Amino acid sequence: MIQIAILGLGTVGGGVAKVVAENAKQIERKLGEPLQVKAVLVRHFKDGPYRQLMTDDFSKIEEDDSIRVVVETIGGVDAAYTYTKRALSAGKHVVTANKQLVAERGFELLALAKRKNVHYLFEASVGGGIPVLHPLTQCLAANRIDEVCGILNGTTNYILTRMVRTGAFFSDALREAQAKGYAEADPTADVEGLDAGRKICILADLAFGHQIDPKQVPMEGISKLSLRDVKIAQRAGYRVKLLGRALRLPGGGRTAYVAPHLIPEDNPIAGVEDVFNAVLIRGNAVGEVMFYGRGAGELPTASACVSDVMECLQASPKREDTGWPAADEGFEDPAELHTRHYFRIEGSLTDAAMAFGQVEVLSEDGETAFLTDSLSGRDAARQSRSLNVLACMRVLDG
Repeated sequence: MIQIAILGLGTVGGGVAKVVAENAKQIERKLGEPLQVKAVLVRHFKDGPYRQLMTDDFSKIEEDDSIRVVVETIGGVDAAYTYTKRALSAGKHVVTANKQLVAERGFELLALAKRKNVHYLFEASVGGGIPVLHPLTQCLAANRIDEVCGILNGTTNYILTRMVRTGAFFSDALREAQAKGYAEADPTADVEGLDAGRKICILADLAFGHQIDPKQVPMEGISKLSLRDVKIAQRAGYRVKLLGRALRLPGGGRTAYVAPHLIPEDNPIAGVEDVFNAVLIRGNAVGEVMFYGRGAGELPTASACVSDVMECLQASPKREDTGWPAADEGFEDPAELHTRHYFRIEGSLTDAAMAFGQVEVLSEDGETAFLTDSLSGRDAARQSRSLNVLACMRVLDG
């Protein structure tokens, strides 16, 4: 009998317990022996099917040699970081879905795991149940990864889908997402781009082999996005999506950011709707590959956690070389990236042309919406200073 512990019994923690119980036969067949949840760390005891497993004393888990894997589903950094360090130091494998912890302290925890000859795995931290981190580090290992780009937050993608399909304003679409349980009561991390930002940092760390500090990464969400811009983009053959992007730059540097983009409707990412996520990876040998699926939810995320648990317990783990050093000087400001830009201004085509030269007009009706030629974000900001800018977004070409 293999024993594990779960830290936290919220959506993901409860899902892990459920997957272990409901898929017991399949898991036993693959591991060669049964897998059992022995303890669940909680702050408050509650009645339910796991009441007899609950404890509020982490030392009971830490000191129990029969517990081989700890599944951390607390979230945040403070308590989760402390418990993770203690579990790894005690010689236990740790599995997590905690994107903030991995993005901010992953390099340190991976180094500790390596010293203790255990594993710190986090497939569920990006894309929920979508297997993307393992393919990125193993299946695409023969490639130099040049770009990772994708829809990394299901809540914002659902909101944007409702704005397109029904003409809902952002505030109405957000309330609908909250009513369906897709958005939290406090949706800040989703709608302001923080959740997607943490995920793109993890993807960049793995793709480029260097820590990217989330504090360096500009994260812009969709809370200021106007329905007017969504409709203008749709009429012109584009879709508006919140993207996280990480790119290897020609001089060897790296950059990453999160922001809304106009995407041509024939781009496969443009067709990803509702709460689905998609991650596109571009390698120098394989070209572009895309991973698609439900990016969050109780059972998809729990599925990835339990798969990581099983990998920790296998005789020949597949991720023994996963890790990256602390941040270096290689991060560059994404404002230097060159793309076309979308603007909506209070003014005429003449005003737009005076600022940017030749532009592609999308709408003229008292306000003017247009696309510029390719230029850096810094130049776009500088050239638009004379204009009354109502909206600005990058365009994802190619």
